[in-house]
Amino acid sequence: MEFLKQLGIKDKNLGASTGLKWYGSSKGGELKIYSPINGKYIATVYQATEKDYDKVVAKAHEAFLKWRHVPAPKRGEIVREIGNKLREYKEPLGKLVTLEMGKSIQEGWGEVQEMIDICDFSVGLSRQLYGFTTHSERENHRMYDQYHPLGVVGTISAFNFPVAVWSWNAMIAAVCGDSNLWKPSSKVPLTAIAVQNIVGEVIKKHKLPEGLFSLIVGRGSTVGERMINDKKVPLVSITGSTAVGQKAAQKIAARFGKVILELGGNNAIILTPDADLKMAVPAIVFGAVGTAGQRCTSTRRLIIHESIYDKVRASIVKAYKGLKIGTPMKQSNHVGPLIDKAAVEDFKAALVRAKEEGGKVLYGGKVMKGKGYGSGCYVMPAIVEAENSYEIVQEETFAPILYIMKYKGEVENAIDIHNDVVQGLSSAIFTTNMREAETFLSHWGSDCGIANVNIGTSGAEIGGAFGGEKETGGGRESGSDAWKAYMRRQTNTINFGKDLPLAQGIKFDV
Repeated sequence: MEFLKQLGIKDKNLGASTGLKWYGSSKGGELKIYSPINGKYIATVYQATEKDYDKVVAKAHEAFLKWRHVPAPKRGEIVREIGNKLREYKEPLGKLVTLEMGKSIQEGWGEVQEMIDICDFSVGLSRQLYGFTTHSERENHRMYDQYHPLGVVGTISAFNFPVAVWSWNAMIAAVCGDSNLWKPSSKVPLTAIAVQNIVGEVIKKHKLPEGLFSLIVGRGSTVGERMINDKKVPLVSITGSTAVGQKAAQKIAARFGKVILELGGNNAIILTPDADLKMAVPAIVFGAVGTAGQRCTSTRRLIIHESIYDKVRASIVKAYKGLKIGTPMKQSNHVGPLIDKAAVEDFKAALVRAKEEGGKVLYGGKVMKGKGYGSGCYVMPAIVEAENSYEIVQEETFAPILYIMKYKGEVENAIDIHNDVVQGLSSAIFTTNMREAETFLSHWGSDCGIANVNIGTSGAEIGGAFGGEKETGGGRESGSDAWKAYMRRQTNTINFGKDLPLAQGIKFDV
């Protein structure tokens, strides 16, 4: 495929890079990548070894020591160039995202656009890394806060957003004065290699420190563990399952490292009697089936007032019947494949468990067969009548399953159901009632990191901080003041007087 050549993807690719050099050999094992679209082979990656990791992280640390001396606005100019390079490669990189991950081509291009947007955001941020001053209680003293670069930032990304999540971390970390070491999901390493090639052009052009943007493709049990336990990496940003994040966070905390956790979601939409269903139904369907239900913010639960339940149920089933399932390279299709056959098995197992607990499959749930579905990764999105208390509903299944349920009485009852899960990422309510909307956004409303009114659970903007509460991990990435996580905070006091007042009024005669 011509676009693979444009991106520097070969049949055999090394799995470790400092931006200027590539490292690796067959010693780490071969990782053969097949497309979930058609099951066909794309390319091979030689996974990095622990020795490769040691070389790369050493260069990343050296790069940080140099990069932190560069003024932040000048760092921003480098990020601006990276954004422009991504504009040049948007079409082929978006195609690779789709080929390797399976999301629709529109989403593939959209994900690259998100990278471009976060570059633009970071350029502006490079002139706004502000602290604040505060009045000292001591005469002739000034006190203020400031933020300093932190060090090497490790980014462990997931398969569902193979490039965007890296950019959220790497671009903001770069303007903050940090270097970045990226470990992508082993399911989608080719997109990471392509991005490393693109960034490498900017590094070479400006003779930037080797290791400023580094890549390590390897097993979690080897290089992943090494990163998590490495004191040379003071911050690790992890996107993945709750179980993975929990184990990693304990090890990072044990060495007094910092962690940003973006973990599981069990996102719900509440529909009150005052909901505008013309707005709500498309948001529900897109949220539930977009990216084949493989977004952290995918809509998993639909909580409907009993007075409109039958009408909404019929509307959702009708909409699902109109879904087009097929290759994501074709823009008219709505639903592409799951990432692999293991995800298909999880999908099937979840539906079995839902039925065992008393749930009823209203639509879908089948594995697609026949021409065009040869990879075995295509499924028919499912709608299941369920209760929030079901164990399977309490879990996150990374697949297109929408659980629908009723609530009675006031909106507070719906909010109680909504909050009664261990995850807390994204949430939404559809209502034209101001009191209901404000209650949902109040202290006693949604307990999620993201709460929306008359918009679905997916499609977060980069300008806002992204992340969630409870077992979602509490981390924040992207916009707002999420940049502070990539820096160390320092309080400074300056005495410009002639006396030295001591704390608590203590006096020494010397």
